[in-house]
Amino acid sequence: MKPSSILIIGCGDLGLRTAKHLQTDHWRVHGVRRNTDKLPKEITAHRADYTRPGSLDFIADLAPDFVLATLNPFDRSEAGYRAGFDRAMANILAGLGQHRPRHIIMSSSTRVFAEQDGGWVDESSPLTESDPWGRAIVDAERRLLDAGLPGSVVRFGGIYGIPGGRLLARVRRGELCPPEPISYTNRIHREDCAGFLVHLLRQAEADATLLPVYLGVDDLPAPRYEVESWLARELAAPLQGEERSAARQEATQHNRVGHKRCRNDALHMSGYSLVYPDYRSGYGALLKAL
Repeated sequence: MKPSSILIIGCGDLGLRTAKHLQTDHWRVHGVRRNTDKLPKEITAHRADYTRPGSLDFIADLAPDFVLATLNPFDRSEAGYRAGFDRAMANILAGLGQHRPRHIIMSSSTRVFAEQDGGWVDESSPLTESDPWGRAIVDAERRLLDAGLPGSVVRFGGIYGIPGGRLLARVRRGELCPPEPISYTNRIHREDCAGFLVHLLRQAEADATLLPVYLGVDDLPAPRYEVESWLARELAAPLQGEERSAARQEATQHNRVGHKRCRNDALHMSGYSLVYPDYRSGYGALLKAL
C-alpha cells in the first residue's frame, strides 16, 4: 500500500516531533517553514512564509493526503496574531485549490475561550468576544471548520517540556508568582502534544471519524502558584515565603485570559493515553533529564 503523505505547515518543534513518529510508519513528510535549514533531510523541505498570500500555492500540485497546520503568531502584537493564524489559514485554504486532503488538523490554543473566572470549559464552551488576540485564533478555526473540508482543531493548553525554559529559571531564583488571587493553568507536555496529533492522524488514515474540536490538555488543571511551589521544592530553590520582597516576586498581573479549567474528556474518548497525565509526572521526567 502506498504510504500516506502529510504537509506540516510551520514545522517547528511540535511539527518535527509529530513527523518523527509518522516516519516510523513510513509516512512521506513535507515541511513548510521560513528557514528550512533547520529541517532534517528526512523531511522534504518547502521554504515559504505562510503569512504571505500566494506563498502556499504549491500545495495543490503537491496534493498531500493530510495537512497539519502548527501555526504561531508572526509577533506578539494583535496584528501578528491575525497574520499568524487567520491570514495563514486563509492562505492554506487558497493554496489547496481544488485538492481535497483526507483531513486537515490545526493546532490551536485554549486562549480562545471566553471563561475568565476559573470555571470549567469543554469543546462546546463559549468563545471569546473581548480578546482580539484570541479572536484571531477563533477566526482561523472557523475558516477551517467552515471550509467544507474534513478538518479538526486541537486547542492545546500551555505546552511545556523544553529544558532550560523561563519558568524553571525563574523558579530556581525563588521568584514565584503570588499565591493570591488564584490563577488556574492548563498544560500539556510536548511529547503528548505530538503523540495526540499522531494518534488523530492515524485514526484519520484508518477512515475513523474525528471530532471537529478537541482540547489538548492533561488531566490536572492546577493553580499556577501550586505548580511553581512544587517545582521550587523539587529544585530546592530558595523559598522566601510571606517575607519575600516585591522585587523578588514576579511582576505579573492576574492572568484572566488563562484563568479556566479545561476538560479533556474528548481526548480520552478518542483512545489516546497521556504519557504525562499531570504536571508532577511531566515536570518530574523533565527534571530527571536535566
